[in-house]
Amino acid sequence: MNAITLSNVDISYGDTKVVLGVNLEIAEGESFALVGESGSGKSTILRAIAGLAPDWTGEISVLGQPRSHGVDRQVSRQCQMVFQDPYGSLHPRKTIDATLSEPLTIHGIGNRGERVEAMLQAVGLDRRFRFRFPHQLSGGQRQRVAIARALMLEPKVLLLDEPTSALDVSVQAEILNLLKRLRREQGLTYLLVTHNLPVVSFLCDRLAVMRHGQIVEVADVDQLKQGRLSQAYSQELLAATEGRAGAEA
Repeated sequence: MNAITLSNVDISYGDTKVVLGVNLEIAEGESFALVGESGSGKSTILRAIAGLAPDWTGEISVLGQPRSHGVDRQVSRQCQMVFQDPYGSLHPRKTIDATLSEPLTIHGIGNRGERVEAMLQAVGLDRRFRFRFPHQLSGGQRQRVAIARALMLEPKVLLLDEPTSALDVSVQAEILNLLKRLRREQGLTYLLVTHNLPVVSFLCDRLAVMRHGQIVEVADVDQLKQGRLSQAYSQELLAATEGRAGAEA
């Protein structure tokens, strides 16, 4: 069974159609990336799957369950999202305990204290962080809390919207290693949105290249590592990434 299936999906914001006829199948346990320049529709696809972009047509299913438009409690138990900005995604006036307990309260799940402490430990934060506020945490620690919040309902699918791009380079590696470990330990499926091809090489099995709301190529990560992407636009993205890496070196 596929973890995520999109069939002939169009997504619009008002009168503007931003995703056009996307078909995608992501297997259970796979880590899959959507890459492309800003405005190509990558994050919009994540938002539609998560129920945050309700104006879409076609078919979207998660673990064989067709999702409705808008918030779907049944799908949310199986599929959660980690947002790009660790500074904006956590409520500034709620403790970490309140933030992590909220999904459990909404879904009527007990043993909240034990579950919160266990999840903090899973993401590399000890119990001292439980009653702190977001402003008392670093960016990397906040993103660990955001990942913990996404995992509180024990979903099998995580949607990752540029989860390291707002972090310092040294912290990015820590979060990527955490995501890799959690996927292995919990049997997770990832759908990652990023413009960073080295991140794709490290974390993913396959990728789809998007341009102007359409998928122009699907490739294995080995093709990416070997520079064997077939489409001219994909090669342009690869060359641009290598150029930036050379300039930074």
